[in-house]
Parts: sequence; C-alpha cells; structure tokens
Amino acid sequence: MRAASLIRGVAGVEKATVVDVWFEESAGAGGVIAVIEVQAWKRERSRCGVCRRRCPGYDAGAGRRRWRTLDLGTTRTFIEADAPRVQCPVHGVVVTAVPWAAHDAGHSWVFDQQVAWLAVHTSKSAVTQLMRVAWRTVGAIVSRVVAVNDRARAVAGVDRLDGLRRIGIDEISYRRGHKYVLVVVDHDTGLLVWAADGKSKESVHAFFDQLGAARAALVSHVSADAAEYIAKVVTERCPQAIRCADPFHIVQWANDAITRTRVDAWNQARALMRTEPTSVVGGARDRVAALRGSRFALWKNPENLTGPQQARLAWITAHAPDLWRGYQLKEGLRLIFRLPAAEAAEALDAWLDWAQRSRLPAFVELGSKIRRQREPILAAITYNMSNALVESVNTKIRLLTRIAFGFHSAQALIAIAMLSLGADRPTLPGRQPTHR
Repeated sequence: MRAASLIRGVAGVEKATVVDVWFEESAGAGGVIAVIEVQAWKRERSRCGVCRRRCPGYDAGAGRRRWRTLDLGTTRTFIEADAPRVQCPVHGVVVTAVPWAAHDAGHSWVFDQQVAWLAVHTSKSAVTQLMRVAWRTVGAIVSRVVAVNDRARAVAGVDRLDGLRRIGIDEISYRRGHKYVLVVVDHDTGLLVWAADGKSKESVHAFFDQLGAARAALVSHVSADAAEYIAKVVTERCPQAIRCADPFHIVQWANDAITRTRVDAWNQARALMRTEPTSVVGGARDRVAALRGSRFALWKNPENLTGPQQARLAWITAHAPDLWRGYQLKEGLRLIFRLPAAEAAEALDAWLDWAQRSRLPAFVELGSKIRRQREPILAAITYNMSNALVESVNTKIRLLTRIAFGFHSAQALIAIAMLSLGADRPTLPGRQPTHR
C-alpha cells in the first residue's frame, strides 16, 4: 500500500490527494502536531458548501484552512487545504465544500463520528479527555451529526416520522427555571422520533407541522397526560386519533388529593392541640405525630406496605375516618385501571359518584377533573395504552441531562437524545451504520 493511501485512510481523508505531511511545534496544542496537506479531487472542487452544486469561483477566501481529524497515535493531527469561495445562485458567496468535513465545521467527518459515538456510550470526562476537545464542542458536534443524518434521510426519501400510528407525547424538565423539552415516542418501535425545546401548544403544533396532514391522518392513537395544551392541539390537528389518558398521571392526581386531605386533617389537629391540655393521652398531640408520619403509608400500594406503615394505616382506619375514606377513594381509582374494559366504564361512573358524595374537597375537585377526562381514561383501559414507554424514555433523557450538563443549548441535549434513543445509532469511523 502506498504511504499516501495509508495516511489518507488513517486520517479519514476522502476524495482527495495527499500532497505533503509534516510535523510542527505548537505550544497551545501541547507539543508537536501533524499536518496533512491535501487537495480535493477535481470533480469535488468548486461546489457550494451548503448545497454542493457546482458554482463559479468567487475568490481565494481567507486562505488555507485546517480541520482537526483523528490523531495519529498520540499526536494531534490536522488536515490542511485551500478554502476558496464560490458564488452560489441560491446561497450566495460561500466557502467551497470539502469532501472530508461538513460546511462551517472545524473537524473532519471521521472525527465527528468518533466523538458522537463516545458521547453516547461513554462519560463526559472520557470523551473530552480522549478526544481532547471542550464539552461544548462535543455538543456542537453531536448536533451536527444529527443534522447530517437527517439530510441523508431526506436525500434517500426516508423520514423518521414515516409510519407513525400510535404515539406518546410528554414533556420533561431538563433545567431549573421551567426549561422543558417536548418528546414524541413511537409506541410500536419504542423509539424517540421527535423532540423540541419548549412546553406549549406551539411546540405540539411544530411536531404536527413537520408530520404533515397526510401522515397525521394515519395516526390512530395518542397517549399523553391530561395537559390541556396537548389535548387541544391533538384534537385540532389529529381529530381521528383516539386520545388515551396516562393512568399513572391519573393515579398521581389521587395521591395529590390524599396528600391534601392528610394536610387538612393535620392542620385541624394542630389547631385543636393549641387549646387542648398537654396531659391528654391519645389527644390532638398524638394525632399530629401520627399524621405527620403517615404520608408514605397513604401513598404506597397496600401490597408494598412495611410493617410500621401497615400499623399507621390501621391507626388511620380507627382514628381518622375522613382520611381513611380518602385512602379508599385513591385505592378504588387505582383498581379501576386493572379491570376489564367492559367493566371499567361502570366502575368509573360509580367512583365519580362516590367522590362527589365524599364531602372531601380534594376528592370532589379530583372527581370533576376525572369527569372531564372520562373518555380518554376509558380509551386507555380499552386499548391498554399508557405513557409508561414515554416515561421510560424520559428517565433515560434525565440521565442524559446529567451527562449533557454544560451544553450551550437544549438543541445539543435533543441531539444526543436522538442519537441515544432514536433510530440512528452513531457508528465508529469505518463501520457500517446501524438502524433500530
């Protein structure tokens, strides 16, 4: 094998000729760096850096330019070549395209591929130390790799949103200050298919804009929590789809209601304690202490209670009738989601009447909320759909937020989530791409 071909393969230089190789001192780079001077093949020259169409030359640009590529052993390595500009009829005056790197990138394709693979499979410190780049640079590279994948899919006539039938929509908080990412998951494949910064009707509209009316008409089921902004847009843009309310969120509402009921009982006991003598045994003071430690006993499923928690629940049964009634309402609602679809509608209506008669403010309010979500709740039971798969994806994204801490924007987090949880897995240089 010729030396030039070997160097071209090791450095990831495509469709170009190696002109020269030399080493030079670089104090900022930590010693010696390798420079590979190349020249693009004739048929690859004079192309727009954005659309890659052939264009007339404009000028020599800013002169020669360097791109970071994979190291030669432990030596940092750069590709050097001319960077003239061309006059594109669509994009104006732009730097000519090069076959070994993306437009406006400071790194080669193979460097980007390796960084993206490491960002998905290793820790933050591993990728930054091994590749000797800043973490924000990793975020930019990951975003660029996802954009390249999307363009390649578009050229091939393939879209990650093709074939969607049953989808789940949810939001996840990724940073303090109410910073959210909206995610869409395909129930049939379990893959993350779309994500965007924001938690609003505009974000959901953006998904359906990209999906298009024709593909939206093929969506049969949409699972989501009871967020009004999601329900309104789904009803407007995808009216034929059956909306399924997430059972987990409904039961979470019941947990919130039992918490409010417990706090009301605790406040009543506290008020009584101020006027009751401290010598009273089993009075308001003991009641306050018992209610203070009963939160988890009321939240947990009966089959998961520990011995002390069962004792707390027994005390509530005997001494706190309102709280015990609220607990029964919470458990009754949870059990409805385990019933066959044929029995669930009747059981839910009976539960709604029970909640209305309970005279517990938190559960009366909960009954009104659930009554408004009756059809989506019954649809979730009938079609056995929930947001459990979406919540699983969200859990993985939360882990990625820790890895991605320090990225400049939400787009970098979305990009690494798409690479980790979407259909296109990043591949090491020289390997065949894998799809899920």
